[in-house]
Amino acid sequence: MKQLLFSLLLLLSCTVVASAQKLRKTEWESGMLEKGEKVGVWEYYAHTRDGSQVITQKYDHTTKKLVFFRPFDDIPYAVQGPGGQWTRQHLTQPVFFIGGDAALASYMAKLNYPAAAQEKNIQGRVVVSFVVDTLGRAAEHKVLVGIGGGCDEEALRVCRNIPQQWIPARIGSRAVVAQHELPFTFRLAAR
Repeated sequence: MKQLLFSLLLLLSCTVVASAQKLRKTEWESGMLEKGEKVGVWEYYAHTRDGSQVITQKYDHTTKKLVFFRPFDDIPYAVQGPGGQWTRQHLTQPVFFIGGDAALASYMAKLNYPAAAQEKNIQGRVVVSFVVDTLGRAAEHKVLVGIGGGCDEEALRVCRNIPQQWIPARIGSRAVVAQHELPFTFRLAAR
């Protein structure tokens, strides 16, 4: 009888713990929520050109570690060395935003088209560069490619307001300070 009672209590306690967590699944992410906070390993998705959904990253929100990322183009990135000098190096893992491109796009979409740029019909792409340190903090934002008309300043404003949810670049198992670039597109609606 004691064994049955113990088993029943154990089952009930497991049920309570399980019900405290809630599965959240969207087109862009899936994982468990506990008290409104992401816990455990979350999967983040993107869509290929043919419309297939693929996993771009898996991030463990409990341990704050990247578990998986989709392979990337093996090109050299600007990395800061021990003496503060910058060199271009191949990375084991580039800088990532937690949640992938879909999560990042929601912040990048907060662009306000400057009135001066609209009046002058200025369109194009502004590229903002910034440095992500070994703790995942972004700093030293600057415009690499600008188009004027207030668009450069607006891209900088938006980029500086992106939450500090960056995953630092790595060479082997070591986190490194690396430069990252984001393109912001300004395009007027067809009239």
